[in-house]
Amino acid sequence: MYLVNSNYKNDGHMLDKTELMDIDGFLIGSNRKVYSISGCDIKKISISSKSLANPIVYDKVREKYNLLIQYITGILINEDDNDDNSGDAYREALNRIEKFRLIIKNKYRKFLTKKELEYMSKQLVILQKELNRKLLEIHNSYVESLVNEHSRGR
Repeated sequence: MYLVNSNYKNDGHMLDKTELMDIDGFLIGSNRKVYSISGCDIKKISISSKSLANPIVYDKVREKYNLLIQYITGILINEDDNDDNSGDAYREALNRIEKFRLIIKNKYRKFLTKKELEYMSKQLVILQKELNRKLLEIHNSYVESLVNEHSRGR
């Protein structure tokens, strides 16, 4: 393991593996992709500097965010496909929004700027409100149809 730090004086000793594991940073790389640095194969790289990790994390989050936005707008545009009177597509979209927020909160928040987080949050809140409104409409129409059936039965 290597530690790259501009403030670190190299006095010839290697850091212990447990000391490096305690460094909190953004982990890139995987077991499938191997990086080669000075002839050594490196599988995982942890970036602890916020300024270095921000562009990498932002690109990764923006890609996931754009896919989520495309999915939600597709559901909202194709209302005729979603008229199954159960609102499962809307619930699934709301679940995906919540999952995305949890991932951002737990994994990426410390590497993103406040401006980036607010921008994504504002758009997701608007879409979430629209999904909730559509889900409420479906629920109200379902309740209304039940009331009408019940009143016709008498």
